[in-house]
Amino acid sequence: MWYKKPAPPWEWKECLPIGNGELAGMVQGGVLGDRLALNHEWLWHGMNRDRDFEPRHQHLKEIRDLFFAGKTAEAGTLANEKLGGLGGFLGIPNRVDPYVPAGNFFIRTDHHGATDYRRQLDLDRAVAAVSYNHGGSTFTREYLAHSELPLIAVRLSNSDGKPFDMKLTLTRVKDTSCEMKYFATGDRFGFTGRFPEKIRFAVEATVFTDGEAAYNSYDLCMNVKGSEAIVIITIAVDLDGKDPQKGDRAEMKFTRGDWPELVRTHEAAHRAMYRRVRLEIGDERADACTDARLAALREGKADDGLLALYANYGRYLLICSSRPGGLPANLQGKWNDELYPPWESDLHHDVNLQMNYWPAEACGLTECIEPLFDHLERFVPHARQMALAIYNCRGVFFPIQTDPWGRATPESRGFDVWIGGAAWLAQHMWWRYEYGLDKEFLRTRAYPFIKEVAAFYEDYLVPHPEKGWLVPVPSQSPENRFVGGCEPVSLCIAASMDLELIHDVLSHAVAASEILRTDGDLRKEWKRILSKLPPLHVGKHGQLQEWLEDYDEVEPGHRHISHLFGLFPGDQLTPEAEPQLTAAARRSLERRLEQKGGHTGWSRSWVVCCWARLREGDQARYHLEKLITDFATDSLLDLHPPRIFQIDGNFGGTTGLCEMLMQSHKGAIRILPALPAAWAAGKVRGLRARGGFSVDIEWTGGRAKNVSILSEFGSPCAVAGIDTDANVTCDGRPVEAERAADGIVRFKTRKGSTYHVKAANE
Repeated sequence: MWYKKPAPPWEWKECLPIGNGELAGMVQGGVLGDRLALNHEWLWHGMNRDRDFEPRHQHLKEIRDLFFAGKTAEAGTLANEKLGGLGGFLGIPNRVDPYVPAGNFFIRTDHHGATDYRRQLDLDRAVAAVSYNHGGSTFTREYLAHSELPLIAVRLSNSDGKPFDMKLTLTRVKDTSCEMKYFATGDRFGFTGRFPEKIRFAVEATVFTDGEAAYNSYDLCMNVKGSEAIVIITIAVDLDGKDPQKGDRAEMKFTRGDWPELVRTHEAAHRAMYRRVRLEIGDERADACTDARLAALREGKADDGLLALYANYGRYLLICSSRPGGLPANLQGKWNDELYPPWESDLHHDVNLQMNYWPAEACGLTECIEPLFDHLERFVPHARQMALAIYNCRGVFFPIQTDPWGRATPESRGFDVWIGGAAWLAQHMWWRYEYGLDKEFLRTRAYPFIKEVAAFYEDYLVPHPEKGWLVPVPSQSPENRFVGGCEPVSLCIAASMDLELIHDVLSHAVAASEILRTDGDLRKEWKRILSKLPPLHVGKHGQLQEWLEDYDEVEPGHRHISHLFGLFPGDQLTPEAEPQLTAAARRSLERRLEQKGGHTGWSRSWVVCCWARLREGDQARYHLEKLITDFATDSLLDLHPPRIFQIDGNFGGTTGLCEMLMQSHKGAIRILPALPAAWAAGKVRGLRARGGFSVDIEWTGGRAKNVSILSEFGSPCAVAGIDTDANVTCDGRPVEAERAADGIVRFKTRKGSTYHVKAANE
């Protein structure tokens, strides 16, 4: 990604992101004044770290009686009043704490009249750079967040080795809630901050130069004169009121001559993850700057290479924002420059946090999802308390929005009367087993969490008085309304999404218990519940009903397509297993889009994924283009109207493109299931499939030419989307394969062996 001009001053979302999970930065790229906006993943306000919620379950019977009596609006209003949080009601704020910026690193020069400017982000190296010519010398700034060390490094240099003047400053936006103190000692300078709730942090820079460096306490800047300056920035956060400068951070032993080794180790660690997947679709067009390419795409000029770049960017962003031992990527990944960011830049459980991790398994970024699992397990103790307090249920309740403190209180009036968050999050635990077949992970982490979620539904579901079904009441299709329902979100009996989520988690509970050969009696109960759930229904428009009743939507083009969960990211609805319901899901998608749905970045990326699951490649490509043209900054960061950066759309777009090239649910690897006509030829390497497979695909003329499948664990393999008379070989020798009437080729594999599947005429 590269540009011929800096990001506009303070247009933070047009900057270029770097990060290593713990630390994050946004590079503006100015000449006379450059800004690196800094973040630390644990720097949140902590005013509500110990928030709680009093028991409310005593109101459930009255609420349910009203629903079953047909008094839907009255029941929903009472449920909001008695079961939900107060956030947004009568101007009352919710108690979710905000993610806040750590500070800004400024570089100032006197290089007026610079020429040959270039700003770039190398996704393969994870290095941002700025270069320009001034006075016959080329000046370069390089920025990286080290992939293994807790530091951000900046190098300033010029081509002719002549000294030049630089002013370096560390500061933070004015914040009346933060007590600031600046310090400087020798070649080190920075500041400490303290919030009233005991959270303390320190931002520090150490300068290494071949010239001179002196701190000016009046201007709070380090004046440097030299031909090179290397700045090592560290950020420490202490949540318990201790001095962050005296914590357990390893002392950075670094000299100016260590820069090449620092870059080498950083690049090696980053590439070990980034290079697991390679996409070759369209022309890379390295000679065209990214904003010009985006402008041309907006004018209708095809650029499939830009779509591939967008998908690669999503992989880069996930690597940079989510690493083992840290926090999961929030609404803005790890990048935020506002004291009061939109939605607190929080952790949303009704699509956004999940979407952040949709590409992790298929793109081989398994370690990047560890923070999500840690997040789930951190919340379990309080989530149990809330399940009992609010709904008198065993198991766990996860609210729609939260922060990292492990508190599961409902905070957003109306929106938080929803019991599907934990089930949706549990899906990622199951995916980890499906892709990696790690029984120890299943036994010790995935299955225990899935059982917690299943226990909640065992208690929460109640018999429908007329139909005899087991139904969730109250229930919600986030965050939508129907005519005759309560506001701001309509509550009801058995929204389709809740039914799909319950089906998803209980089906996985059954499968896990069978794999682990445990809990036979529980398995019978889960199967009984599954058999008693209401069926999904087709409505009067031929659509998949969003609710058990065929209500009319208040907003037919609503941004959420929650009832299509069973299509994607779930796998309950497929053309083979449920042709009628899958066709109805397609009609629901069409109706949303006919009414201007998909009008946020994350929503449009979900649309891409759904068209891919419907195996309609041209539609998926069209909406992938619209995702980028309508909902991306020039730096390709995803937008939520009105121009709010929200990172989930980036991750959803990456997932959608991968789903177009390969899918692996329902026991088969589908090759090129949604290939657009425009992508007649291309290659993809390293996509991971369920069952423990790594898949490379080369295609020409719109058909797979060569498919290579590495079997990581020796599982049986089933491949669809290729000719049934295709040849399967391993080490140059034919492999016996079953060619079934359903168009799937099945064969056995050996652990560690690679299998080549080619059309018979190749």
